[in-house]
Amino acid sequence: MADHAPLTFDQLVASMSDGAKPKAQWRIGAEHEKFGFDKSTLRRPGYEGPNGIHAMLTGLQRFGWAPVEEGGHLIALERKNAEGFTASISLEPGGQFELSGAPLQTIHDICSETGQHLMEVKMVADELNLGFLGAGFDPMWTREDVPVMPKGRYDIMRSYMPKKGSLGLDMMLRTCTIQANLDFESEADMVAKFRTSLALQPIATALFACSPFTEGRPNGFLSARANVWTDTDPDRTGMLAFVFEDGFGFETYANYALDTPMYFAKRDGRYIDASGQSFRAFMKGELPALPGELPTMKDWADHLTTLFPEVRLKQYLEMRGSDGGPWSRICALPALWGGIFYDSPSLAAAWDLCKDWDIADHERLRRDVTKLGLRAEVAGRTVRDIAVDMVAIARQGLKNRGRMSGGMVDERGFLSELEDIADSGVTPAERLLDLYHGDWNHDVTRIYRDFAY
Repeated sequence: MADHAPLTFDQLVASMSDGAKPKAQWRIGAEHEKFGFDKSTLRRPGYEGPNGIHAMLTGLQRFGWAPVEEGGHLIALERKNAEGFTASISLEPGGQFELSGAPLQTIHDICSETGQHLMEVKMVADELNLGFLGAGFDPMWTREDVPVMPKGRYDIMRSYMPKKGSLGLDMMLRTCTIQANLDFESEADMVAKFRTSLALQPIATALFACSPFTEGRPNGFLSARANVWTDTDPDRTGMLAFVFEDGFGFETYANYALDTPMYFAKRDGRYIDASGQSFRAFMKGELPALPGELPTMKDWADHLTTLFPEVRLKQYLEMRGSDGGPWSRICALPALWGGIFYDSPSLAAAWDLCKDWDIADHERLRRDVTKLGLRAEVAGRTVRDIAVDMVAIARQGLKNRGRMSGGMVDERGFLSELEDIADSGVTPAERLLDLYHGDWNHDVTRIYRDFAY
């Protein structure tokens, strides 16, 4: 039985609202995933073995990364920066390698952190005959070809996912993303940022689209990764119509989370399968998986990580709409959203781009960009035109922010690749397809040679 007081709804809400902080304390975090591959066979590395994921995690510890274990398995690494903020390296279900960067003050800092990480990864990977690739969807291998990592929550998710959608296992095993995490000052500020970024997430999807291949051939999509999310689990994904409704706030999101079925609860280092069960029942001590037990705040925090909308709320907002890609685009995503979020006139200008769209527009656009990219249309405008405006707004926001590197250069340079993509109207995926039909002579394996980090 529980030895602590029941959680209150106000505590659940406070777990998110307590993230509000004054503008002077705002930071930006970047996360990115990448596919490992054996340079000889191009196959994804397993966990064990002389050149497996465990060997990668072990090798990286020479750079001051501390090990994190679960059930006797090394599953992650952590390292504090000079300011005491923690970055981590973790494993996705199919061994995708993820850097969850520390919350940093500028995009210059983020790009430096990312560059140092990729250099460390490359040094260890070269010794193990491994390479790493940034792309939104595995270009070569089937689900069955992908080794599964020894993390308890993934076993539960793998058995539950197929009950809710046909592509959930692809999401787990064959996708990689770039993510940016940003702060808010108040509930009203959170709402403005959530609405604007959720509406514009498909524009970012188009700008970053980089997953046109599946199992060695074009798949008909520019972002197969974004398409996967349209058929993963409708309970916990999508455009969240309630965000655009009057009265939206922290309480609304908490109720959404309470109504989203659970995956698991963690007890004594073990994951307890609670898939499909109700957190509301848990709060009453009526969870079938743990009868008589009451949840802790850690249970609630864990549950929030199992929601997968295009924008996710924790004690900050997570932008989740972009395919994995090269170093330059890992730096570009936080620059895009930082420029919009951290300058009030820019946030207002970005909302003007999308404030008249209705939920049908949002849903249709989310699906259309997976195939059409910048050629998709919404409310009489092409996504390319909106993307040009969006990047220009972010650029002005970064100029207004005025965060200099060495006193010389502000953060606008990190948007240059997105400016090129938007101006040309050609997504990264379409450039890959041009190579496939041209120089690569229909040989997808060339992506590992030409685009590895």
